[in-house]
Order: sequence, then C-alpha cells, then structure tokens
Amino acid sequence: MEQEGGNGRLFFRGLQNRSHEKMKLRKRKSTLYLRPPNSSERSGDLLGENIYLVLFTIALRICNCFLVQTSFVPDEYWQSLEVAHHMVFNYGYLTWEWTERLRGYTYPLIFASIYKILHLLGKDSVQLLIWIPRLAQALLSAVADIRLYSLMKQLENQQMAKWVYVDLLFSIEEGSKSMNSVKYSSLVALAFIIRPTALIPWIPLVFRHFWQEQKKLDLILYQFLPIGFITLSLSLIIDRVFFGQWTLVQYNFLKFNVLQNLGMFYGSHPWHWYFSQGFPAVLGTHLPFFIHGCFLAPKRYRILLVTILWTLLVYSMLSHKEFRFIYPVLPFCMVFCGYSLNHLKTWKKPALSFLFLSNMLLAFYTGLVHQRGTLDVMTHIQELCYNNPNISSASVFIMMPCHSTPYYSHVHYPLPMRFLQCPPDLTGKSQYLDEADIFYLNPLNWLYREFHNDSTLPTHLIIFSILEEEISAFLISSSYERTAVFFHTHLPEGRTGSHIYVYERKLKRKLNRS
Repeated sequence: MEQEGGNGRLFFRGLQNRSHEKMKLRKRKSTLYLRPPNSSERSGDLLGENIYLVLFTIALRICNCFLVQTSFVPDEYWQSLEVAHHMVFNYGYLTWEWTERLRGYTYPLIFASIYKILHLLGKDSVQLLIWIPRLAQALLSAVADIRLYSLMKQLENQQMAKWVYVDLLFSIEEGSKSMNSVKYSSLVALAFIIRPTALIPWIPLVFRHFWQEQKKLDLILYQFLPIGFITLSLSLIIDRVFFGQWTLVQYNFLKFNVLQNLGMFYGSHPWHWYFSQGFPAVLGTHLPFFIHGCFLAPKRYRILLVTILWTLLVYSMLSHKEFRFIYPVLPFCMVFCGYSLNHLKTWKKPALSFLFLSNMLLAFYTGLVHQRGTLDVMTHIQELCYNNPNISSASVFIMMPCHSTPYYSHVHYPLPMRFLQCPPDLTGKSQYLDEADIFYLNPLNWLYREFHNDSTLPTHLIIFSILEEEISAFLISSSYERTAVFFHTHLPEGRTGSHIYVYERKLKRKLNRS
C-alpha cells in the first residue's frame, strides 16, 4: 500500500507537471522574456538555444578586430607579441621587465605557440603574425561575452541577460557544484599567473565563496591548494625553460610594483584619482545608469559593488595609476547598468539611443582615428623591408617616447632598429634620468654627440611632428629628407605630436654636393 500510494502521488504530480509545462509553453509564445523552466535548461546548451547569439557575438568581435586601426598602450605589444616573436624567431627586443624577471612567459607562450605553428607551416608572413593573435583574442572575448549572457540568464532571466550582455566576465555563480568551483578557481589562478594584480578583484568573491561553503576544509584541501599548486608549478617550469633558472616572477612583480612601489617612475597621481577621474572616465556615458542601478539591484549583488569599491581602493593606494588597471571591474558595473535599463520605462528608448550614439561615435573615433599613426608607420617600415632593394644597408631610429610603436612583431625582418630607452632606476640613484629624458632635455646636442660621424647615422628616422623644428639643423646637415607623413592624433600633448614624420637620408644628394 505504501508503494502504491507513492506511485499514485507520483502519477498525479506528473500530470500537474505536464499541465504546468503546457502553461509555460503558452506563456513562452506570448512573451519573449521568461526564466528558464528548469535547471537543465538554465544551464543550457549555448550552441543550441543561443546559436544566433553565439554567431552574432563572434561576428561582432571579428568585425571589431578588423575595425580597430589604432594603438592604446605599449603593453599590448611589448609584453606579449614582442616577447613571443623573440621566443620563436630568436631576434627582437625584450624590455627591462624581462631582464629583471618581473614578467612570466606563460601569457606570451600562447602567442608564441601560434607563431611556431605558422612558422612550421611556412605561413609566418608579417600580416598573419599581426592578425592571427588578434583573431584569437577576439574569439576569447566572444566566449567571455557569451558566458556573461548565460550567467545573467541563469541568475535572473533572459530580459536581464539582454541588458547585461557585455564583455569579459568569468562565472561568479557560487553554487554547491564542485565543478563550478574548480572552473572558476582555475581561471582565477591562471589570471594571477599571467598578472598578479588580476587577483585583486577576485579577493572579495573568493572570500565570499569560502565563507558560504559548508565544507571549508575540503574546499581548501581538494580545490584551492591543488589548483594553486598545479598552476604555479606550470608557471615555474615554463619560466625555468625560458629564463634558464628557477624564478618566481609573481613575487618579483609584487615586490617591484607594490612593496617597493617603483612603478611611480612612470608617473604618479593623487590617491583619489580613480574616484575623481579614472572610474568616471572608464564608465563614460554609462556612469548615470551605474549609479541608478546600484539603488535597484537586489541585495545579493552587493558583493559585486563591494568588489568594485575594493578594487578602486586597493589601486588607489599605489602611486602609479592607469585607466586600464580598473578595466576588470567593468563587467561588474554593467550588471548594475543592466538593472537600470531594465527598470526604465518612459525613458528607455531615449536612454538606449543616447548610449548607442555616444559609444558608437567614441568607438569609431578611438578605433579608426585617435592614435593610429604609430601603427601606420610600422606598415611603412614593413614595405621598406620587403620592397627596398637596398634593405641590407638600411637601419631605423625611432626618436619618440619609448615603446611608442610596436617593434619586430609588426616588421618580422631582422632590420637594425633602435629606440630611446626608458628603464626605471634600479640602482637607487637620487638624480636618475633615462635615455629618453636625456634626449628630450636637448635633442639637437644629443644627436650631434651620439652621431659624431656619418658611418653611425641611421638611414631612416621616425619622429613626432613636434620635434621637427627643434632638430631641423641636424636633419639638414645630415642630408635627411621627409619621405612620409602619418596622422596620429587631434590631441597632441607633451612629447607626442599630431603627426609622425619619416625622414630618409639621401646619400646621393650629399655626394653630388661634394
């Protein structure tokens, strides 16, 4: 009887479930946005239900990849592609961070693997060396976009997921499934290996996970410690292979940037800079929607707000500050922006139009116009290498603020090149000036001292337009003529000019004069 009664209850429950499913199906037809009806659908197959979203995201990221024709910061080349080129082709330039072992080879190894495959296939043209890494990163960004959409759809609903559909967010769902913990713990560990400061935004999230976990000892012994040991061991082995000695680069990095605070050599800002300028500038036109969303989001998302504030406070304690340092909190901010847009009614269409126009205009300007000269001039150097019959005697001197342009990763030819050096003071001298600083104190005198005879003169000089008048006497006396001009920015400042000039030494003219 007990069994029969149980079967009867199961039978009626089955009928109820079927009726509920039919009701849900009718509702689904009448409205676009619904919570997924069960856990299996919530976890969902991204390549099934969301196939169009996946294809659209990939296409959008690839289009963005080819659309961007400008540069942002030197690290996007000098800490990845330049290192990878040196690893595979055995020529190029490694910055002081690598000689001081402050950086690890784990991240450049990704691009080095791509370069090596292209080399083995005989397809290592300069264009493929430039574009394949970009496409690889575009696909990774697309995965991050899709994962964020999927996450918000699980936590909220499809409508909220639509509003929060933005870049780069690892899964922060802290359920009881160990697989989720292993996945996100592995990603956090990998991020730390690549750049130790990437751990900063994750500290509140990992602590919350630990606090809510019932089996805390198991979490430490069977997840955190094994994952940390494996990733750190892999990092040590990779760096041992390429440095030639055992090196804990993560400690060296933290010691230099945090304990010694030597990063201030590259500039310092007041403690409030991230709150008064950095964070508002990074959010841009999303700022009012973020503030509005902070008042609307449920309490369970306070952990994201804590994470944002924590990250800003920690970075505010360091003297050297840059916009890009706080980019990892942008996806968290967009969760609150999504809540704001979701709750707007009368003003929703104007708000969307405002966000679309303001961001698209800014995206097109920064992607196609602003700071494009440093990439365009390297394309010119490529053409010089592959179309010049006298390339064997050519050499290039980039007389610009150090690391202004990419280097051998965008030339892929052993052309003798040189640029003004700017390593920080690692000796403790009170009055320290790097080569670039000394040059800009008196460029004309520096040039005459450096190139005291004609045999040492490079065949090509690359300068910002702002420097031309100051060194014109040297250019004329050394028989240099301007052969190319590239627009760079409408907002020149300091040592950066609006255009980039290429000067070539015309030896024939000098011989004719003599």
